[in-house]
Amino acid sequence: MEQKTSNGAATSLQEMLSRLWLRTPARLSLWPALAVLAIMAVTTALLWMRLGLFYRERIDVHYVQQVERIAVQDAFLRAWSQDDGALGETLRQLAQVTDARLTALDSQGAVLADSLGSAAPVVGDGMPEEVRAALAGNIETHRREAGGEPMMFVAAPVVLDGEIAGAVRLAASNQELEATLAQARNHLLAICAAASLLILLILAVTAGGTSRSLRKLAEMIERITGGDLDARVIMLRRDELGRLGNALNEMADKLQRQMKKRAREKDRLNTVMHVMTDGVMILDQMGDVRLVNPAAARLLKTTRAQALRRSFVQVTRDHRVAEVWARCRESGAEQSATVEMANGQFIRVIVTPLLKRSRRGYLVLLQDLTQLRRLQTVRQDFVSNVSHELRTPLASLHALVETLRDGAIDDPPAAARFLDRMEVEVDALTQMVEELLELSRIESGQAPLVLSPMSLRDVVLPAVERLQPQAERAHVLLDVQIAEDLPPVLVDCERMQQVFTNLLHNAIKFSPGGGDVTVRTDAASPYVEVIVRDAGIGIPRSELTRVFERFYKTDRSRAFGGTGLGLAISKHIVQAHGGEIWADSVEGEWSEFHFTLLIAEPAAQPADETSGAQAEKTDAP
Repeated sequence: MEQKTSNGAATSLQEMLSRLWLRTPARLSLWPALAVLAIMAVTTALLWMRLGLFYRERIDVHYVQQVERIAVQDAFLRAWSQDDGALGETLRQLAQVTDARLTALDSQGAVLADSLGSAAPVVGDGMPEEVRAALAGNIETHRREAGGEPMMFVAAPVVLDGEIAGAVRLAASNQELEATLAQARNHLLAICAAASLLILLILAVTAGGTSRSLRKLAEMIERITGGDLDARVIMLRRDELGRLGNALNEMADKLQRQMKKRAREKDRLNTVMHVMTDGVMILDQMGDVRLVNPAAARLLKTTRAQALRRSFVQVTRDHRVAEVWARCRESGAEQSATVEMANGQFIRVIVTPLLKRSRRGYLVLLQDLTQLRRLQTVRQDFVSNVSHELRTPLASLHALVETLRDGAIDDPPAAARFLDRMEVEVDALTQMVEELLELSRIESGQAPLVLSPMSLRDVVLPAVERLQPQAERAHVLLDVQIAEDLPPVLVDCERMQQVFTNLLHNAIKFSPGGGDVTVRTDAASPYVEVIVRDAGIGIPRSELTRVFERFYKTDRSRAFGGTGLGLAISKHIVQAHGGEIWADSVEGEWSEFHFTLLIAEPAAQPADETSGAQAEKTDAP
């Protein structure tokens, strides 16, 4: 249909040429007309060559960038290494973004997966030039017909572990592009013919309106060739010039639609770059930043404006990161390293060379491994602490069993003593397991809080009564200094009593005989601050921030036993209430544990009760 339209336009232009030529006065010399036609033909040819070359170059650059980015994407590389069909699904998803057919080929040129789901070879009788170039580590674009349709092919190497494992090929139809360019050629021919005719009319001293229309068309042509596709011409004439202006407007519309389509494709790709959690940077051959996504800017503590057109060394501000790029530049192969930044972040840096014609660039991938490293450290510490805490009671139980087996079981007093000790160790193990499960439930949200307004004294006093026998055995005085008029707090009574029990138990355990353990409060809306103070051994200043970690014990507190989980449980319970908990101490003199609780909002008085009370006041004598 487009071809027919183009042929029709050419025929119509020929008819206009004939009509205007017949209307030209005979007194005009043939040679000026021929000169005008020759000039217009040369101008049209040059304009067409420039337009076609410019547009094809933009298309080539666009698709080369797309296939380069696909070849280094983490999701694509992970799918490449799998055998469960993930590669085909990944190619189908990427094809929706690129609006092109994607094919993955191994190092021999055999098809691994295709975005269309076809497992048939796409290489034909011989390996295509673009695939051969990609397997050699280069990127080339080629245009040829496939299935009777003009196509553009570009392939990029897929590098795994520093070796070319295969290639990914992008195939895009050029039918629409060629049709648009063909129509643009016909339109340019029409413009040439019409402009020539208009010049002939000027030579024949035609009306001034023709001259003004010619100037409008010339201005529009100059604007379009300058890249302004919004340029339009208003032609009220119904003659050949009017038809020419309309044809020129139609050509500009189609070119504009094509450019907008390509812009949308670019926007899709930019969206993918912006939502990526990994940082991506493109460097030129000199190491200057040409592209940076938001994730990379966040990891490097900079902005896009500050990073662009600056050297990679200046942007990273870390010589270890810059060394990865330097090694890649020297070797010409992908380089990677894990770097601990000055702020404590662990970043995986991967630098891959990009070949673009005769110029080399570099793709930099930045992966934040901080959370992964932190989780690994927490896991290692947890396993180490649990193993340490289990080792002592299990060793004790093993020794007691061996002693009983060696004959102590025949000695009733000794056997009873050993069994009592075994019961103590089993109770300790049971307590540790229960506290671990409790901490796990609280952290995972499987122990939801039931909050209600309560008097803080009603929460504290049951815990004090529960621990009073322990305090009496240790000759420690429990002193509760909570005002009667303290506003109620919003708490889960059972969970908060658990916090007070843990804190009071530790205070009694670490207080010397004759010492005091004090519970006092300080109200400052919207919180009530609770302080539990003892006169015990104290905590070193350097360890105050770590006492709430699981299994953490100071060197001086290890002799007092315990699982080291009570304060961790208390911390999570307080945080679940929306409060904070911290410790303060002077070593050898005292320790204080502070935490905050939200004050419960007073219940609003019902409207009818309020109005009734006001009415009673009004009616009162």
